[in-house]
Amino acid sequence: MSESSVTAADVTEGFVCAHHHLYSTLARQVPGPVSTPRDFAEILRSVWWRLDTALDAEMIRWSAMLGAVEALSAGTTTLIDHHESPNCIEGSLDVIADACAEVGVRVVCSYGVTDRHGADGARRGLEENRRFLAAGGRALVGVHAAFTCNDDTLAAAAELARDANTGVHIHVSEGPADDEHWSRLRGLTAPEWLLVHGVRLPDNHGLQGTIVHNPRSNMNNGVGYARPVRFASPVALGSDGIGADVLDDFRVAYARAREDDVTFDAVTAWQWVERARDLVPESRTDRVEWSRPMGGAWDLAFTTGVTPWHITVDGEVVFANGMPTKVDVNEVRARAAEQAERLARAMASSG
Repeated sequence: MSESSVTAADVTEGFVCAHHHLYSTLARQVPGPVSTPRDFAEILRSVWWRLDTALDAEMIRWSAMLGAVEALSAGTTTLIDHHESPNCIEGSLDVIADACAEVGVRVVCSYGVTDRHGADGARRGLEENRRFLAAGGRALVGVHAAFTCNDDTLAAAAELARDANTGVHIHVSEGPADDEHWSRLRGLTAPEWLLVHGVRLPDNHGLQGTIVHNPRSNMNNGVGYARPVRFASPVALGSDGIGADVLDDFRVAYARAREDDVTFDAVTAWQWVERARDLVPESRTDRVEWSRPMGGAWDLAFTTGVTPWHITVDGEVVFANGMPTKVDVNEVRARAAEQAERLARAMASSG
């Protein structure tokens, strides 16, 4: 759907969130760390690397269910997910795919391979990607980031992706810890790769793939502005796990770019929305009926409170009268809250 075709439309194609962490949906219900993290490395160590090691299958399931429900409620019909649960690897991608299918949301899965938990942890992560792909799952090969992987692991992930005719989904140059490691990806990347963040990536980096811009997350983590207009690479919008409201992410992307350069055009930010749809072409067959006529990029950049009323995914009605049709929203929220309490206890006991 181009800028012109979106003008004054009541019905649009479904949105695609090009980078999500469904496992993080429960995080907002978990108490923060005792000591306030002072930089991105401390945020990883004190929050996310403690959270992912505490996850089990039930937590993963209900976190994904809640995230999928919230995606639909924002008109997002497809999630490109990046998952990590080092103490619950085997079968974790099935748990996420099944949860999204139950809600009626498309999902492209990946398990984030890393050497943070030793060679066996990296091997098991690769095997989970391999197993899910071999079983016919829609997936990319996940890698956490080059700075947490050795060269052999990066090469193995790239090889698996080539063999499976898919791409690699990896965080690249998100913060200072990953400053120079992007260069280790030279010779490995392909057009199907998703290069997530790219905050500290050089303008002419020479890597192949789509840059996935996550403006709200970058601001939240204090890692800086990626300024994606500087790249020759295609750019898509993601949330990095902060929900899946693509319209909201579009507005944040526009405002952040405008702060950097007052001549920035909202149409450029809308092109990042369109690029995300291109990554999963079947999303363009989904239909979202909105609460108001959808204007063009400039209208949507300044119009809040636009909500979906009716959604079909692959021809099935999954959202009607402003509510999901396949699941009980109150049950999903209640069960997710129970799992958030379990997650908080598990993280507390881990120190």
